[in-house]
Amino acid sequence: MRVTESFRDEELLADVICRLIGDVRQNVRHVAVGAASPIPATAALLAREKGGGTPYVSLLGSRDHTFFTDGARELFDCAGQGRIDVFFLSGGQIDGAGNINLVSVGDYDHPKARFPGSFGSAYLYYVVPKVILFRVEHSRRTLVPKVDFISAPGGSPDNVFRPGGPVALVTNRCLFNFDRARRRFRLKSVHPGHSVEEVLDNTGFDFDRPDDVPVTPAPSANTLLLMRSVVAPMVAEVYPQFAKNVFGIEAAVPSS
Repeated sequence: MRVTESFRDEELLADVICRLIGDVRQNVRHVAVGAASPIPATAALLAREKGGGTPYVSLLGSRDHTFFTDGARELFDCAGQGRIDVFFLSGGQIDGAGNINLVSVGDYDHPKARFPGSFGSAYLYYVVPKVILFRVEHSRRTLVPKVDFISAPGGSPDNVFRPGGPVALVTNRCLFNFDRARRRFRLKSVHPGHSVEEVLDNTGFDFDRPDDVPVTPAPSANTLLLMRSVVAPMVAEVYPQFAKNVFGIEAAVPSS
């Protein structure tokens, strides 16, 4: 497969997340990916391929790429035992303190909108050492000054034992790092084609930033080749429509 310098937004975001995993590779043995997370799944599998088989990757809903035999229940058990090092969370709303909202917008008793629910987000946010937040829609509607409902808090009081929490927020516009001590985001880089002014205009919460904000590196030709030729068919098993739309491949039909 020939790789050109052009790339899709999904490929850029997967590469950004892959590099976040790689930055802490020495402390990462096992990356788990929940449901409805095709871009984090692509990133995790890409990190595994680049790492020569490590870290281990568990994709919920996969037959071929999981170390779980009991689905979500085993995910929670492994997380509580300290056997998952990286996980991904999102939210209908995310605020500047790293709090996420997966319940509702507006008054709780009379909401303007309802989300699917918190599920195990609060638990996983506390026990998984490195949680990468991910939100494709970067707008003042999604990145708010304060969430309307805290499904999972970004920080905890000093007297609360909490090994887990957020390390970064990846959006379609930029990458933020998260300072756990200050409970505050810092702009790390702005994706190609976007600007700091655009990030400021579309972010509801305050954040820190350096005087000169770098541009997020584009995926290398080798990374794109690996993603498209090796990782994409793996992703197609769980996310066939995503693989078709982004990579132009069809999922393999299981043999009977």
